[in-house]
Amino acid sequence: MQQVNSQPILEVRDVRKHYAAHTALDGVSLSVPERSIFGLLGPNGAGKTSLIRIITQITGADSGEILFRGERLNPSHIGQIGYLPEERGLYKKMKVGEQLLYLARLRGLSRADAVQRIKKWLTRFEIKEWAEKNVEDLSKGMQQKVQFIATVLHEPSLIILDEPFTGFDPINANLIKDEIIRLKEEGAAIIFSTHRMESVEEMCDSIALINRSRKVLDGPVGTIRNQFKTNTYEVEGQGQLVVAHPDFEVIEQKTRENDHFYARIQLHAGTRPNDLLRFLIGQVQVQSFREQIPSINEIFIRRVRETMPETLQVAA
Repeated sequence: MQQVNSQPILEVRDVRKHYAAHTALDGVSLSVPERSIFGLLGPNGAGKTSLIRIITQITGADSGEILFRGERLNPSHIGQIGYLPEERGLYKKMKVGEQLLYLARLRGLSRADAVQRIKKWLTRFEIKEWAEKNVEDLSKGMQQKVQFIATVLHEPSLIILDEPFTGFDPINANLIKDEIIRLKEEGAAIIFSTHRMESVEEMCDSIALINRSRKVLDGPVGTIRNQFKTNTYEVEGQGQLVVAHPDFEVIEQKTRENDHFYARIQLHAGTRPNDLLRFLIGQVQVQSFREQIPSINEIFIRRVRETMPETLQVAA
């Protein structure tokens, strides 16, 4: 993964939003670097959509501020933002090409530029022959492609994607994934909201986790994973493994056929991995030795549970 630019394209500062008796956002702050993929994570109802709607200026914050490239967010920035909402919205009786042209013109493109870009994107997504078809005649996956094209056609600097893989089979999900990475490499910043943690692990440079209207975690993906590691190592090998040592603790151990074993061993403070490896080599044949670093999915679940009220933690 490439080193991201430290200059933020978007800064969210102490943003708060209330709806009647419900607090949607409670002092949320985060920073999205230029030319990066930023994962906006959280369980349903956490406040992600409320934040996205404020960034896209569909609604306003009650307090706090948002800066776009150092300027307070204002209507002049709308043309530099592309938004793919979770709830898709296309005109089903309208032809694909006409609809894309209409949306591109709304974004300020000339007719000539819009037509050229539409042809390029329809060809790239292998749906050029559907330009004269009504949207309702397309499969759900094809409609999703059209919606994605409409989101990026005006070449926005900031692209917000809310569950962009919904409705796609694995092949087309990979196609969209590759396009998102390409857009980043060409200079765009992408805010990527999803529940697919494997995609976050694979694509995102940094993340923020919102739970119960508050940000509870943020930072580069690698840094966060390292923060949550527990000095635990997974070992596989051949032989009779017996661990009785004051510096190590066996968390899990399984014996399989032909004296093959699997174990998870935690090092106590001050103990180095080489100390454990030397101990193991003295009694078994080590075939695999790797540090167990938690996945983003595991970290997500852990932090959400940690920030739940005690009564809900007991129930969970």
